[in-house]
Amino acid sequence: MDSDEHRRVLDPERDTAALKALTHPLRIRLLGLLRVDGSATASELAARTGESSASTSYHLRVLAKYGFIGEAEHRDGRERRWRALHTVTSWSNASMESSDAGRAFVGLARRRQVEHLASSLARHEADMAAGRLGQEWVEPSGISDLMPRLTAASLTELWETIAGKLEELTTRDADDPHAEHVVLLTAGLPLARPEREGEESTGPRGSDHEASS
Repeated sequence: MDSDEHRRVLDPERDTAALKALTHPLRIRLLGLLRVDGSATASELAARTGESSASTSYHLRVLAKYGFIGEAEHRDGRERRWRALHTVTSWSNASMESSDAGRAFVGLARRRQVEHLASSLARHEADMAAGRLGQEWVEPSGISDLMPRLTAASLTELWETIAGKLEELTTRDADDPHAEHVVLLTAGLPLARPEREGEESTGPRGSDHEASS
């Protein structure tokens, strides 16, 4: 396992069991809640997800076993309080492409991100309607679905530019009381040109940049 203070990097050869652990949708959701909302107990997460405390407790222990979460510094009475150990999980698409398990995990993770976008949109609209967010958020909020023509090298450069700028702005706003959690989902999914009669298919094309969940 490669990691630093903020990132857990998965390797399909060394982290087979960890990849399998993350294929459960509730575990992905629990990990996301701990990362966004901070430490919590199994009971608190059960209330947020509509699951039983026994279920959330079991899945939290699995996440802890594979190094995604750990016990927080203090307990609530006799119940464990859990915290996320990293703010992001990432991997190399090229490495994941080398195994069936890796490809399956990437596909599941991407679909979970699409589900996250839908639930985040609903939450955003509810927060704006209820006045839980100020009017300064109206203009910058939004979703774009651009389809530029880029080479693989340009798409890689775009990912690197976004990552660098995001790190810069996150560091700048870290202690600003006006900052809020922002759901920022980016996608770069090349689409092959439609085949014409008589042309041979070039087959699927892979991507070798890092993506995060």
